[in-house]
Amino acid sequence: MKRIAIVGGGIAGLTAAYELSRLASSGVAVEATLFEASPRLGGIVETVREGGFVIECGPDAWVTEKPWARELAEELGLGDEIMPSNDATRKTYVLMDRQLKAMPDGMRMMVPSNLAALDHSDLFSAEAKRAYHDEVNRAAELKASPPQQDESVAEFVQRHFGTEVLEKIGAPLLRGVFGGDVAKLSVNAVMAPFVAMEREHGSLISAMQIRAAAKESNEDAVFTTLQSGLGTLVDRMIAAIPKAWIHLGTAIHSIARDGDSWNVKTSSTQEAFDAILMAAPVHVARTLLQPTDARAAELMEMDASSAVIVAFGFPEATEFSTPPGFGFLVPQDSGSRLLACTFVDQKFASRVPKNGKLVRAFFGGDAAERLMRCGNDEVASVARLELAPILGPLPEPQVTVVRRWPKSLPQYAVGHIERMKELDEWLLKIPGLSLLGNGYRGVGLPDLIRDARTAARQIA
Repeated sequence: MKRIAIVGGGIAGLTAAYELSRLASSGVAVEATLFEASPRLGGIVETVREGGFVIECGPDAWVTEKPWARELAEELGLGDEIMPSNDATRKTYVLMDRQLKAMPDGMRMMVPSNLAALDHSDLFSAEAKRAYHDEVNRAAELKASPPQQDESVAEFVQRHFGTEVLEKIGAPLLRGVFGGDVAKLSVNAVMAPFVAMEREHGSLISAMQIRAAAKESNEDAVFTTLQSGLGTLVDRMIAAIPKAWIHLGTAIHSIARDGDSWNVKTSSTQEAFDAILMAAPVHVARTLLQPTDARAAELMEMDASSAVIVAFGFPEATEFSTPPGFGFLVPQDSGSRLLACTFVDQKFASRVPKNGKLVRAFFGGDAAERLMRCGNDEVASVARLELAPILGPLPEPQVTVVRRWPKSLPQYAVGHIERMKELDEWLLKIPGLSLLGNGYRGVGLPDLIRDARTAARQIA
């Protein structure tokens, strides 16, 4: 019987445990012990259901074009729950001078496919619009001279569209996903499809126009979620895992290689395992691996930013309206401490009671670090103060949810992919060890699920 320790019960560790339980049920001689320091599984995937509101405390969806989360949901019997975003009314705003200005139709991140819609937008200056049009004419130049090495997101966007586009939408979009500094984030790691577009077409706009022309009118929505919330995915996996495998409230004090096995020490026990699936946050995993392999720990070193989420559920909010669309982004120089805000009831169906409204405010960077030290009431008050000048006076919420996620957003700095290749090669020298989580090969739910299931199969 092969014994496997799983360190960390976030979505990666939980998925690995689920996959191993499937293998065990099919006759594979394997058993696992899942160690989670907190009192619950799922990590930042958590759903609060109260008063008819369905409130996500972390991610609210997965990217539809990546199939692995959907496959898992269907396998767990949740096919009827799978729900697309309301893309017919999809619109995103940018906060400028305390006003919400809509991004032009046909935008994918900061790249437009519809230059006519761009020309009619009041989001950009005439100079920025010229930069967009010029980018198409520079296709041959851009294709002929792509950088040979990784560069920052800031450098990449500026080469194509200039500083204004970077500051107004490029940086806010990437901060909303990674919470990081676009001058440090690796374009190869966080915008790989756009790098591929540049190499094939030169002009990103030309590539997007070709892509848009090839799509059919019934294309899939950009985002997908579950009707009852992503927490249901967590609950179904937990139900499929043997209860004896799960150890909540159990922090790992140390791990050590001992011959052909691994010793895993907690505050109360020490056990030997044949292999370890390390799914703890990167900063925790580094600390645990440092005594065993200093080089691996060195290659794992990376910054991570924190996030604070505040959700307000308003019942009978007939006098409180939000602009049509999914929400808004906040540029860094806007004067607001917000990172972004989602109009949840407009992004997805079945999230609120009749006439209800649900908004989620996001804080990141320095603002999140400061709010980490505040109580829930103070955090909620700050969120209301930030939202009121933008959306108007907020009614009294029926439900308020505050969540703090410290060091939850690892920063894929320039050279990240090369470091991860070196790390993977180095780990071949450490038998029985796999690294899982959002610090290595992607931050979205589909990426984490794909990696966890693959690693579980390999290690078993």
